[in-house]
This record gives sequence, structure tokens and C-alpha cells, in this order.
Amino acid sequence: MQELVELLSKALVDNPDAVQVNMQEDNNNVLIELRVASEDMGKIIGKQGKIARAIRTLAKVQGAKTGKRVSVEILS
Repeated sequence: MQELVELLSKALVDNPDAVQVNMQEDNNNVLIELRVASEDMGKIIGKQGKIARAIRTLAKVQGAKTGKRVSVEILS
């Protein structure tokens, strides 16, 4: 899951070196923290949050395959 979010994020931003993805796992819950450069926040969020929603959906689908509940937080 962490690799998926990192791969998608690096493909979308202008500064892929600034992308940091941290994963915290607790029982069946997984929290993925995505940090990008402040100038790339708009590209990760997208118009009306569509790209952020798509990233979260893909992470949740991958987590559902392993029986885990996934949350993605986008931070600057």
C-alpha cells in the first residue's frame, strides 16, 4: 500500500524527491501519511479533491484485499 501511494504521488508532482510516505499499522487499521512539497499540494488534491479521492480509493481497495482498513492523510 505504501509503495502504491508513493508511486502514484511521485508520478503526479513536479518535485518527486520531496514526496515522503509513512505507514503506521495498528491491528487491522493502516494509516498512510503522504507528505509533498507545498507547491505540489494542488496537484495531489486535484480539482474538487478528485485525485486525492482516487488515491484513497486505490489504497482502500488494496487494503481490502488483505483485510485491512486504510486511511490516507495528505500533509504538506
